[in-house]
Amino acid sequence: MPRSRILVVDDEKLIRWTLRERLEESGYAVVEAENGAEALLLADEGADLVLLDVKLPDLDGLDVLRRIRERHPDTLVILITALATVENAVEAMKRGAWHYLNKPIDLDELLHYVEKALETTRLRREVKSLKAKESAPFSFDRIIGESPAMRAVKDLLRKLAVSPASTILLTGESGTGKDLAAKVIHYESSRADGVFQNITCSALPETLLESELFGHERGAFTDAKQQKPGLLEQADGGTVFLDEIAEMTPALQAKLLRFLEEKTFRRVGGTVDLRVDVRVVAATNRNLEESVRSGRFREDLYYRLQVLPVALPPLRERTGDVAVLASHFVAQFAREFKKGVWGLTPEAIRRLEAYGWPGNVRELKNAVERAVLLAEEERLVPGDFPLGGAVLAADAFRLPPGGVDLEELERDLLVQALQRTGGNQTQAARLLHLNRDQIRYRIEKFGLEKPEPAAGR
Repeated sequence: MPRSRILVVDDEKLIRWTLRERLEESGYAVVEAENGAEALLLADEGADLVLLDVKLPDLDGLDVLRRIRERHPDTLVILITALATVENAVEAMKRGAWHYLNKPIDLDELLHYVEKALETTRLRREVKSLKAKESAPFSFDRIIGESPAMRAVKDLLRKLAVSPASTILLTGESGTGKDLAAKVIHYESSRADGVFQNITCSALPETLLESELFGHERGAFTDAKQQKPGLLEQADGGTVFLDEIAEMTPALQAKLLRFLEEKTFRRVGGTVDLRVDVRVVAATNRNLEESVRSGRFREDLYYRLQVLPVALPPLRERTGDVAVLASHFVAQFAREFKKGVWGLTPEAIRRLEAYGWPGNVRELKNAVERAVLLAEEERLVPGDFPLGGAVLAADAFRLPPGGVDLEELERDLLVQALQRTGGNQTQAARLLHLNRDQIRYRIEKFGLEKPEPAAGR
């Protein structure tokens, strides 16, 4: 491990020599500066800690302190002076000094504070490194897709991440990546050093969800044996992700609305208003407008959330992204499972692009994971993806006792859709929840260049 580098700044040569001798005996690397200008140059070359005399021949020591802290905010500075006053100490701390020592210097005391300062620096660097590792998986690079729909979404997410917006709403079908989008918003924002807390609103009954979100006071209910801060308090300065917010009860919706409007809340059983600085990212796969009309969701909360909505498109509307995502997941799972799979055949890609993906990106990821895990060849083939008649919703059709020919059923539904729309492929695709490329693939597959005449014509 490299030795910590300490910069000693003092215009008295004897003091510099004394400090160097003692610090090098303790295992530190030492560089010296006799004036402020030299100190700034050496600080630019790198220093873990600066021992800085306040009185220098060319520059004011406090000004040197300020400039070092501006250029190198991670470098700690211990000020040393023969003119110790309370006013000087207060001003030094305001300028960013980590500690303040008086002359004549007690070398044992100095070494004690040097050790503490360097330990502080080490811990800060470790935290910074951990934060970087933690946030790396949630950069914009993790949102895979170059379709026009996804480019528009990523552009909007970038703007929202760096904005001061305190409330953001993510909508989209299940599996479209709302949880990933929420994490990217957090880790690409100025709140990245804060906490990211998430909770699924449908996972807990109302009383437990309220306690998890707002916290509770001791004795607030039978099992409340001690005070507990909620997610909002824990995420002060960070982000709270409320998934499936449409499942929140109206009573709890009212309390959430109060927090969003006033930035204050009370713990369950509490009497004191608490204020925190939290960004709330809410998500739902439901149509909130319909929920408002049916009375299941508060209209005022809907309009509060609707200020900054982001609609994540379903995979069937992301032309070209299926192949990109599939290739990404193949590489990911090949590394994870240590399999020699390096891609997909063109036929396999066409099969994936022809499928409707009702479960969206999540379903595609699961399908590729299974295929890679069971693959026996270097490239995945259509047979590695037993999607069957997956364009059909599982609960919309019942399997007859004698079974069914999936190919014939798929062809029949395609013919019906084309007949119903007079051969309009775009409208037919909409009826079958397909995109244009997917329906064209099926038209070619079944040789239906023109819609077949309806029965009886």
